[in-house]
Amino acid sequence: MSLLISPAPNGLPGTAPSPETEADEESLTRPLLLNGLRRSASNTTSQVAIVGSNVCPIESLDYEISENDYFKQDWRRGEKIQTLQYIFMKWMMCFFIGLLVGLVGFCNNLAVENIAGTKFVVTSNMMLARRYTTAFLVFASSNFGLTLFAGLITAFIAPEAAGSGIPEVKAYLNGVDAPAIFSLRTLFVKIVGSISAVSGSLVIGKAGPMVHTGACIAALMGQGGSKKYGLTWKWLKYFKNDRDRRDLVTCGSAAGMAAAFRAPVGGLLFALEEMASWWRSALLWRAFFTTAVVAIVLRALIDVCLSGKCGLFGKGGLIMFDVTSANSAYHIWDVPPVLFLAVFGGIWGSLYNFLQDRVLRIYNRINERGAAYKIVLALAISIFTSCLLFGLPWLASCRPCPSDTSEPCPTIGRNGNYKKFQCPPGHYNDLASLFFNTNDDAIKNLFSKDTDAEFHHLSMLIFFITCFFLSIFSYGIVAPAGLFVPVIVTGAAYGRFIGMMFGSHSTLNHGLFAVLGSAALLGGSMRMTVSLCVIILELTNDLLLLPLMMLVLLISKTVADTFNGNIYDLIMRLKGFPYLESHAEPYLRQLAVCDVVTGPLQLFSGIEKVGNIVHVLKTTGHNGFPVVDEPPLSHSPVLFGLILRAHLVELLKKKAFIRDPVPAGSDAFNHFSADDFAKKGLDHGDRVENIQLTDEEMDMFIDLHPFCNTSPYTVVETMSLAKALVLFREVGLRHLLVIPKVSGRVPVVGIITRHDFMPEHVLSLHPSLAKSKWKRLRFKLPPLVKLF
Repeated sequence: MSLLISPAPNGLPGTAPSPETEADEESLTRPLLLNGLRRSASNTTSQVAIVGSNVCPIESLDYEISENDYFKQDWRRGEKIQTLQYIFMKWMMCFFIGLLVGLVGFCNNLAVENIAGTKFVVTSNMMLARRYTTAFLVFASSNFGLTLFAGLITAFIAPEAAGSGIPEVKAYLNGVDAPAIFSLRTLFVKIVGSISAVSGSLVIGKAGPMVHTGACIAALMGQGGSKKYGLTWKWLKYFKNDRDRRDLVTCGSAAGMAAAFRAPVGGLLFALEEMASWWRSALLWRAFFTTAVVAIVLRALIDVCLSGKCGLFGKGGLIMFDVTSANSAYHIWDVPPVLFLAVFGGIWGSLYNFLQDRVLRIYNRINERGAAYKIVLALAISIFTSCLLFGLPWLASCRPCPSDTSEPCPTIGRNGNYKKFQCPPGHYNDLASLFFNTNDDAIKNLFSKDTDAEFHHLSMLIFFITCFFLSIFSYGIVAPAGLFVPVIVTGAAYGRFIGMMFGSHSTLNHGLFAVLGSAALLGGSMRMTVSLCVIILELTNDLLLLPLMMLVLLISKTVADTFNGNIYDLIMRLKGFPYLESHAEPYLRQLAVCDVVTGPLQLFSGIEKVGNIVHVLKTTGHNGFPVVDEPPLSHSPVLFGLILRAHLVELLKKKAFIRDPVPAGSDAFNHFSADDFAKKGLDHGDRVENIQLTDEEMDMFIDLHPFCNTSPYTVVETMSLAKALVLFREVGLRHLLVIPKVSGRVPVVGIITRHDFMPEHVLSLHPSLAKSKWKRLRFKLPPLVKLF
C-alpha cells in the first residue's frame, strides 16, 4: 500500500543520483532548478516560466543516473569496445556540432549581408537621384516586412525562439527543462527569424541567437536517436541521458559564440564563465575541439567569399571584424582617460540593465495579451527605428571628404566610412555612415584607425544615445534578438565620444577608445571579464590592447556590481527560471533541513498495488517516490530506495504485474532492459493517462525493488541548511532525502529539493530571518526611480 506522511518536505519526492562510473566523468551535475514563476501548494514537478515570449511549464532535468538493478547489470556486462565506442561517439558528436554550427553561422552572415546590403544599395541609389521620400518608403517598408515576417513565424511557429536564448540555455545547463526550447521548429525559427530581424535594421544582434542555435543543434544530435525517423543506431543509445546532452549543449553554446565572432577561444571561455554550471577537464577539451572546428569552417568559407562569389558578403563590415591596429602605443598618461572611461562604462552598463529590466516587465504585460499584441509591438518598434535611422542623419551637417583617405569618398554603395546620403559631391554625412549601415559595418567604422577627424562629437553623442535606447526597446519583441552586438556598437560610440573629449590629452587614437568603450559597456552590462577580454582581442586582432582591456573590464564590472546584477541573471529572474546562487546566505546557517521541509510526502511500499500507483501518479505531479519496506519484507520499516515517475510509467506500460504481493524474483529481468529506463528524447515521455488498464490489472501488484535506485544521498534532519546546500550544489543532486536522527521513526522524514533552498521559500517560512539576508554593497535608488 502507498503511504502518505505529513509533515514531509516541500520539495518533490524523487530519486537521488549515483556516482559517475565512466573514466572521464567526475561528479554529477550542478543543481537542478525547480522553483518556477509561480509555485503551487502541492509542490508538483511542473512549474511555469516565460520561455521565449510565452508562459510555459518547466520541469527539472534528471542529470543523475538511477542505479537500479538493470543499470548495474548492464554496466557489469559492458565490454571495453563499448567504452571505446562511447568515447569515439562523443568526439564525433563534437565534430559534427562544430561543423554544422560553423555552416549555420556562415549562412547567417551571408544572408544578412546580402539582404540588408541590397536594401541599402537600393535606398542609396534613390538618395543619389534625390528621391528622398521614395527612399524612405522603400527603407521603412523593407524593415517593416522583414520584422513582420520574423514576428509571424516566431509568434505562431515557435514562441520559444524569441529573445536571445542565452537565459534559456543557461537555465537548461542548471537543470531547467522548458518545453520545445531545443526543438527542430525552434531551431528553424531561430535561424530564419534572426536573419530577418537583423536584416530589418533593428538594433539587435546575432550572437545570442547563435548561442541558442548551437545549443539546439547539439541537443537534437544528442537526443539518442529516434524510432520515428529510423535513427536507432546502437551507438546512439549512449546519449539517452540528460548528463551527456548537457555536455553536448555546453559544447554547442561555445560553438555558437565562436561562430558569431570567429572567436574560438572566446567562445570556449564564454561557455565556461557564463553558461555552464558544472565543468571538468574532459568537457574543456571537447568544447575546445568543437570551437576549433567552427573556426576552421568559417575561415575556409570566408576565403571562398573573398573572391566575390558570395554577393555582398565579404566586401564590407562583417561580424568577423578585422580591426588590426598596428603600433598601438600608449603611455602612463593615457591611463587616467581609460580609468574615466571604465568607471562611467560600468555606470552606463548598470543603467542599461536597470532600464532593460523595466522595459521587459512592460513587454511581458503586453505579450500576455496574445500574439496580435506581440506583433503590433514589434512593428511599432520597427517603424520607430526606421524613422530614427533615416531621419537623424538629416540633423548632421555635411563634411568635406578628407584628402588623405585610402577609401573612396563619398561612399557609393552599401558599405564604407563616408556615406554621401543627402550631401553634395565631395562631402559626406558622418551620422549616416553609422545609422545608414548594418550594425557590423557601424562597428567597423567606429573601430577603424586613423579616423580621428571623421566624426563630429555631436554626431557621436546622438548615435550613442540613440543606440543605447533603441537596443533596450528592441530586445524583448517577438523575434530572435541578441544583446552582444548592440552593446558593442553602443559602447564603441561611447568610447569614441570619450576619446573626442580628451582629445590631445591622450595619445590613443579614437578607434582604440571605441574598442575600450565596447569592453567597458560589455563589462558593465554582462559582468564577464576573461571571456569578453579574449573575444574582443580576437575581434580586433590587437594583442597590445590586453593590459588596458583587462583594466577596463575589471573596473567596469566592479563599478556596475554596486548597482545591480548581470543582465542575463536579471532576465532569468524576470522570466521565472530558478537559479541557485553559489554563495550560501547567512540565515541558512541558522536553520536545519527539518525547518524547511513540509508535507505531504508520498511513499510506496516495496511491493505496491497497481491501483495505488496509478492513483498517485494521476493525482500528484511528483517526479519520484521513496520506496519503504515494511514487515514481512523487513523486520522494521526501512528505506529501500527511490523510484522515478518515468520508470513507474514504463512498468505500467509494459504491465509487469504479479498477482500476489511476493517478490518477483529473476523473472522481472526478462521483460525489460536498461534501454527501457533511458531518457526518451527531448520530449517528456509517456503519460500515465495514456495507459489503459482493466479492473483486474488494477488489483494486481508490482515489485518495485529491481527498479529502485538503492543508493540515494541522505542527510540527517539536524544538518545545517547551509551545509546541505553545499552538498546539494557540489554533488549536483536533484533530491536529497532527509532521514530521522533517532531510529524507530518513519525511515524518511522528507526530501530537500532546489525549491527548499530558494530565498523566497525559506523567508516565507521564517520571515524573521530576512534581516540577516546576505546583501551585496549596492547603492539604493531613490523612491521615484523605483516607481518606474
